[in-house]
This record gives sequence, structure tokens and C-alpha cells, in this order.
Amino acid sequence: MASLLKVDSLTGVTTAGSISVTGEGNSTTTNLQQGLAKAWVRFDGSVSTLSVEGSFNHSSVTDNGTGSYSPQITNSMSSENYAPSYTSAQYHELMGNEGGTTGTIAGSYRISVRNSSNSDADTGRVASSVFGDLA
Repeated sequence: MASLLKVDSLTGVTTAGSISVTGEGNSTTTNLQQGLAKAWVRFDGSVSTLSVEGSFNHSSVTDNGTGSYSPQITNSMSSENYAPSYTSAQYHELMGNEGGTTGTIAGSYRISVRNSSNSDADTGRVASSVFGDLA
């Protein structure tokens, strides 16, 4: 018989913000909070006024020029050791973080979009998520 559990919040017993989940194969556990995206954003960078289509923990996205965008994180990350991930760019490739570091603890990070000729290019349907620890 299947069960249904309805709750408004979950709290760990040992540490309030730490809940372990048994992983695939039942041999390891994963910390639930570590596996959740702490922020995500999807936007259309191909229009003259950048259009955010959906987001979580992002206040805005700045258009820095052709193929360069800076999503603004609302709630700070705990350190610079977070991982922005770029999951989608319609018709373009070679997305990545501009510069040698992931960015600042609070504030924004950069996304660079290039086309198949390795030229900066504006595009629609850009999506990014951020993993790491919130402050």
C-alpha cells in the first residue's frame, strides 16, 4: 500500500539544515541540501530588452553586450566555491563563465555565449543554475 506524506517543512534531527537521503543502490546516502540548486534563471538574450522568463533566487540579469550576461544572485553564497552551470543556449554553443573564477560570494556571475564560429552571439533560451552552499 502506498503512503502519502504532506508537510510544510523538513528539519534534520542532528542538524536542522541537514537531511540525508538514501541513494540509488541503497548503499550510500546523499545530503538533500547539497544536491539542490540554490538558484536558477532562464532568459531570452536575443531581444533588445533582455527578458527573464523564470527564476529562483535571482533578482535580475544584466545584458553586458553581445553574448555576455550577468545573472544577479539574490541570496549570497557562503563562499566563492559555488558552481554555476549553463544548461541551455538555443542555436549556440561554447557557453562558460567569463574569467578565471566563479565570481563573487554575493552579486553576479557571468555567462558567455559564442556561436559555432567562436564569435560572441546573443541567443534565446539561456538557462543557468547555481549549486553550492548558501550563506
